[in-house]
Amino acid sequence: MMENSYILYHYPLSPFCRKVRLVLAEKKFDFVLREERYWERRVAFKKLNPARKVPALRNGVDVFADSQAICEYLEAIAPEDTIPLIPDDPKEQCEMRRLIFFFDEKFNREVTSVLLFERMMRRVQQRGSPDERRVKFGLVNLKNHAKYLKFLVMHRRWIAGNKLSLADFTVAAHLSCLDYVGDIDWNHKDFEEIKGWYSRIKSRRAFKPILSDHVPGYFPPLHYANVDFD
Repeated sequence: MMENSYILYHYPLSPFCRKVRLVLAEKKFDFVLREERYWERRVAFKKLNPARKVPALRNGVDVFADSQAICEYLEAIAPEDTIPLIPDDPKEQCEMRRLIFFFDEKFNREVTSVLLFERMMRRVQQRGSPDERRVKFGLVNLKNHAKYLKFLVMHRRWIAGNKLSLADFTVAAHLSCLDYVGDIDWNHKDFEEIKGWYSRIKSRRAFKPILSDHVPGYFPPLHYANVDFD
């Protein structure tokens, strides 16, 4: 491995891993992906990250964990010719981090982790059939949270303000996972405004590799990889 390149231990449909991948690509870092089936609890991976969670980012002997900590580290050391993803203004930073926490914690707990587990991860991990009550719970919460996300994109150019930030990559990472398993109805009125914002994110060069992800045995909707959703 080159001195300045990274290994990212990830799982393709983890929103936290996708967020880090977006930042690595946006900031022009050299990196390779190593898929980690974290639920198998490999001893070698535990030595890298005792929490046994993905993502984990390795550069030589240094290992970094927690998606937000990794992203802020990458922002701090990124080349100066890349677009800043953390605002300079303290108030804007606070709003960005508030929204990141909201989506990585509340939205993930009530929507992303529920639907991904029931739609796909149960079978991947050989843990039985989907619990339809949990699926309904996740879909109802998705609709409720979509109203808030719609409000944000209608009143701001980007999620946290007028400039692209880590908040945008955070939300896009979650939505891309949900879109892969077919749980977003982009034609619904609450997603019309969100669709325009998401299309701008999908069109970024950093997003292209994510749209090429494939989980064996599970195929995304036809519109998944298309920037214009056609």
